[in-house]
Amino acid sequence: MREDSGYGAGSVFLSFLLGSIVGAGIALLLAPQSGRETRQKIRELADDVKDKAEDYVEKAKGKMTSTLEQGKDFFEEKKSVITSAFEAGKDAYEKEKERLSKE
Repeated sequence: MREDSGYGAGSVFLSFLLGSIVGAGIALLLAPQSGRETRQKIRELADDVKDKAEDYVEKAKGKMTSTLEQGKDFFEEKKSVITSAFEAGKDAYEKEKERLSKE
C-alpha cells in the first residue's frame, strides 16, 4: 500500500526548480569566464526559469479552472436531481394527506 508523504506536485516541482537554479548558479560562478559573460548567462538562466515558472502557473490555473467548472456542473446536475426528488416527495405527501383527510 502506498504511503502518502504529504508533498504535493507543486512543492516537488518548486524544490526541483530551486535546486536547478542553485546548481546552475554555482556552475556558472565556478566556470572560467569573464564577469560579463557570467552575468549574461545568469540573466539568461533567470529569464528561462521565469518563463518556465509562468508556463507552470498558467497550466495549473487552467487545470484548476477546468476542475472548478466540472465541480460546478456536477453540483448543478445533482442539485436539479435533489430538487426534483424533493418536489416529488412533497407532492406525494400532499396527495396522501388529502387521501387520509377524506377517509
